[in-house]
Amino acid sequence: MKIALSSKGKDLNSSLDLRFGRCEYFIIYDLESDESKIIENQGKHSSGGAGIASAQQLIDQSVDGVISSNIGPNAYELLKNSDIRMYKGKNIPCKLLIESFKRDELEEIKEAGPSQKGVY
Repeated sequence: MKIALSSKGKDLNSSLDLRFGRCEYFIIYDLESDESKIIENQGKHSSGGAGIASAQQLIDQSVDGVISSNIGPNAYELLKNSDIRMYKGKNIPCKLLIESFKRDELEEIKEAGPSQKGVY
């Protein structure tokens, strides 16, 4: 299983970027091999439709899940229709969020829009 995290930096010690479509990078973490790769978010350069571009980039990477915070309606629908599950993260290092995910402690995102209270 591969999960993608919206990240402010290029390693697992980087904090989660609470923005999905305009995040700097995605960390794609493979739970089976315990390996990660960093890709630059192509959506951050979009004048419009950043979330859609970002979602498509992750679909192309064959991820199974996304950890972020604020996923807009178009990106949400695209990910949902591609059977990619979305989870709420907070502004902590990505490696801690991966551990929380492994322990099934992250809340699944069930609707598009701004992050809910307590996420920050």
